[in-house]
Amino acid sequence: MTLDLELVGTTTQMAVVTLRPGQVVYAEAGKFLFSSGDVAMETKLSAPTDPNGPGGAAGGFSGLLRGAAAAGKRMLAGESFAFQHFSTSGGAGLLGLAGVLPGEMRHLELDGSTTWYAEKDAFVAAEAGVHFDIAFSGLGAGLMGGEGFILEKFTGRGSLLIAGAGDFIDLNPADFGGVVKVDTGCIVAWDDRISYGVERVGRLNRQGVMSAVLGGEGLTLATLRGDGRVILQSVTIDGFAKALAKNTARRDDSGPAGLGGLFSGSRD
Repeated sequence: MTLDLELVGTTTQMAVVTLRPGQVVYAEAGKFLFSSGDVAMETKLSAPTDPNGPGGAAGGFSGLLRGAAAAGKRMLAGESFAFQHFSTSGGAGLLGLAGVLPGEMRHLELDGSTTWYAEKDAFVAAEAGVHFDIAFSGLGAGLMGGEGFILEKFTGRGSLLIAGAGDFIDLNPADFGGVVKVDTGCIVAWDDRISYGVERVGRLNRQGVMSAVLGGEGLTLATLRGDGRVILQSVTIDGFAKALAKNTARRDDSGPAGLGGLFSGSRD
């Protein structure tokens, strides 16, 4: 059953879900904003679709151990150890969810035949029919790309909510000759019709080093190939963190008298 939801806001979005009786939504801990009084919230180690979780087909102590192992895998992807489950047994309930950074969200509808991959920490919430797992981009791609080689993987049927930083743009590499080169930090998610790789920026000569060091992109870029959907973000988490550090580590009086704000970057 597709979730009845609305994405509210522009570049600081939240998802407002109208939860129907019988529907179960699970979210990463920390993504919950608000709910109406008839929405019940439980914290569990496993997603509703995980047969190895506590209460699943495996059941008992074995199920608990497997649920803990699955939670450990999620932590590798930057997610929380446990999920929060939301449901309502009365009438329709209201549920608010959001990412942790100023940015957009996307509502993806999985049809059971398409797999979606996302960068770590993109997951916000999903219906019970969506299975959360992790995948590996390959050690070489992970180390070269600088964003790690742990990806989030989503399969099954139902609504999926992901979030990122800044504004989003949806692209199909097939519309641009079949390949798009991207700063690794700009990638939010892509479907399984897209192949992901990492390549060196230019040659290892003087010009190549100049472009890598002074151009601000490092030595590598991600390459996305195929005929499918790619979601990119306008703000990289690394760039956002550096901007915050730059503007909070300095004081207005750090520069010459009367010019501290001008030289420190603070606008206060």
